[in-house]
Amino acid sequence: MRINTYSTHINQDGQNILVKESTVNYTSVKMLSSPEKIVEIMQEVFNLNKFSEEYVYMIALNSKCSPIGFFQVSHGTVYTSLLQPREVLIRALLVGATGIIICHNHPSGYPIPSEMDIKVTAKLKEACELIGVILYDHIIIGNDSYLSFQEAKLL
Repeated sequence: MRINTYSTHINQDGQNILVKESTVNYTSVKMLSSPEKIVEIMQEVFNLNKFSEEYVYMIALNSKCSPIGFFQVSHGTVYTSLLQPREVLIRALLVGATGIIICHNHPSGYPIPSEMDIKVTAKLKEACELIGVILYDHIIIGNDSYLSFQEAKLL
């Protein structure tokens, strides 16, 4: 699987543009067919289970549910990370995504969703539905475990 990471910048006209940061060929996982595969990539490629602050990533998917881009959308503190649907969806639309998956870590090591995690996910799902982008999952990664909102029926 090819993992393309992007960021967004502002051009001279004040518009958001995509900037490709890197490409990695990751052969251990062929498809994002389960939360376990997503967690494996996020841990092995992005070290999401090792950060001492919260990081939020968005995986942009095409209509075949293949990843077309990975974005770091927020970096917070040990307890929280600010996540707004606008910043997520700008990136999804710029790359042409039809679906997304959100992943973030809990530095405590426990992937129990906070009340804020649940509220932000509901808000993001609503925004996605308005513009026709599917929010497939929100995965919280701890030290040796994870929680999938889809599997836990929180999404």
